[in-house]
Amino acid sequence: MTGRVVIVGYGMAGSRLASELRARDGDRKIMVLGAEPHRAYNRIMLSNLLAGKIDETQVELTEAAGHGVDIRPGVTVTAVDPAATTVTTDRQEIIEYDHLVLATGSRALVPPLPGLVPDRQTAPDPERLPRRVVTFRTLDDCRRILDAATGARTALVLGGGLLGLEAARGLAARGLDVRVVHPVGHLMERQLDPAAGAVLAQTLAGLGVTSHLDTTATAVGAEPDQVTLTLATGQRLTADLLVLACGVRPETGLARAAGLAVERGIVVDDRLRTSDPRISAIGDCAQHEGQLTGLVSPAWAQARVLAQVLTGDDPQARYRPQAPVTRLKAAGIDLAAMGDLTPTDAAEPAVEELSFTDPARGTYARLRIVHERLTGAIMLGDNPAVGTVIQLFDRGTPVPSDRRALLLGRALGGQSATPVESPALMPDAATVCQCNTVPKGALVRCWRAGARTVTEVVAATRATTGCGSCRDAVEGIVNWLSTVDSAEVTG
Repeated sequence: MTGRVVIVGYGMAGSRLASELRARDGDRKIMVLGAEPHRAYNRIMLSNLLAGKIDETQVELTEAAGHGVDIRPGVTVTAVDPAATTVTTDRQEIIEYDHLVLATGSRALVPPLPGLVPDRQTAPDPERLPRRVVTFRTLDDCRRILDAATGARTALVLGGGLLGLEAARGLAARGLDVRVVHPVGHLMERQLDPAAGAVLAQTLAGLGVTSHLDTTATAVGAEPDQVTLTLATGQRLTADLLVLACGVRPETGLARAAGLAVERGIVVDDRLRTSDPRISAIGDCAQHEGQLTGLVSPAWAQARVLAQVLTGDDPQARYRPQAPVTRLKAAGIDLAAMGDLTPTDAAEPAVEELSFTDPARGTYARLRIVHERLTGAIMLGDNPAVGTVIQLFDRGTPVPSDRRALLLGRALGGQSATPVESPALMPDAATVCQCNTVPKGALVRCWRAGARTVTEVVAATRATTGCGSCRDAVEGIVNWLSTVDSAEVTG
């Protein structure tokens, strides 16, 4: 298509879409309007920023949207008029569009606790919290946490999901004594079973993070120099700051006010179109087949599909969600969880359930195999088989006969169970970078095209630019490519 594409949201989804559109031929204008006053940044890396491992320059997304893209950070869209095909900004500017894309993301949930909201009629607002109470969602949130953590010795984190544990680990890495309060009986209940949650809690305890499980908060008391969290048990926990990591809610206000179909998120079809064919939605705010994403990999996949459709590069492109792999890779913790591990009929002969627990080493592994295919897994701790497990899950290929090797990371003879992780034996279709869906074959083709360093390969494929957990694998493949004869390299 030609004309103007206006993207509302300059986060990881909106910035990637702008880049994808610009990379394709065509005569079009691209405008990106972002409410946050920064250039796009990688939210996945905020926990590393919190831990002091990186600075803000390393959080910024390195890929430019492209020459000719009009990027306007610090501009909030206040209304969408589908009939007039315009958006209105907080600067009273009316901007016309030929196609509009809502990439408005989500916002942190603030629980309606006494001490956080002035009264029951007032909706919780993350921007109006006491100074020592902060949500953990944005770069500005991270700055506020770091400001509150200056000189602090203790911290509370409300929420033991993925984001809460990243915040807790980041603060613990700065030397703070951290306590996590979680209403469920084990941590990360959406991804882990109780046994894995127990091992994770024990591992965190050794890293300076104490878990208070199966208890809810009933009130918050914020004073100039401390915060007190009252629990349903009557216990009162006091700390120098409180981080709220209680989940997120899709930003759907603009879509709802414009009359678009909205359920939990903005309803979209396989082409990412909303109920108005001139308006699309991607990322955290979009609801596809009844599901919200909340992860970077599907958001970037949606951006790629939408760019193909809008530019005519592939008018038949359709978004097909892939089963996600959740990674928590912080200092001292290595966790991968994937697939469906809900209880099944144990009498079903085609279902195999295997598990291994070693709390002393912080290791837990569980596999579910159905009809010789891996349908779910949890890998916690240092397990060399994790790469192979992820590949088997992604590709849906039959699992090896030596189940113990997959579970423990070593065969009965003591040899590694992960020959697939050797670059020479790894199939080209094996996904190396989950966030950007980069297979090994793409890295090989990039090397054949002239890339000779990790930096050049990353620039060409975007591998490692999401969560960064595939960095070692990418470096290993590039090193292997640099040492073998080109004739040996399969592609």
